[in-house]
Amino acid sequence: MNLSHLAYIGLGSNQGDSLTILKAALKQLAEHSAIELQAVSSFYQSKPVGPQDQPDYVNAVACFNTRLSAQALLAMLLEIERLHGRVRDPHLRWGPRTLDLDLLLYGNEVIQDSNLIVPHPELCKRAFVVYPLLEIAPDLILPKQGNLKNCQAQLNAGDLIKLSS
Repeated sequence: MNLSHLAYIGLGSNQGDSLTILKAALKQLAEHSAIELQAVSSFYQSKPVGPQDQPDYVNAVACFNTRLSAQALLAMLLEIERLHGRVRDPHLRWGPRTLDLDLLLYGNEVIQDSNLIVPHPELCKRAFVVYPLLEIAPDLILPKQGNLKNCQAQLNAGDLIKLSS
């Protein structure tokens, strides 16, 4: 398989059996013919971003090689979310969700489209992304932002709990 792009996605869920949902989404990604899964971080429990009157999240980061374009990959991620019951409410930015799949990085590319910004604009601000990402890519250099470890130094991971499964 001629794979040309190393991509990282963030996974999150705080509705239903979150761990099972994330594992099922990873399986769906890994089964796609244009994707070769390279690594998956541990699962982490984190407080929600935005309104706190919702359950904690379970998060992880996955790395894979893909032949898909960034836009095709985004479309696939949105479809997997939909298949797991994700309903996007345009009036509720940080509400609870069965599944959230974010394209964090797509090779060294910088993408600024109306529906896709890569690197993910909030990547360095979120411990539930930075810590799992460092677990699977400890020497990662981010386009425009430099060493991922610099992001970690600015974060408080006090509410982040590494799960055993």
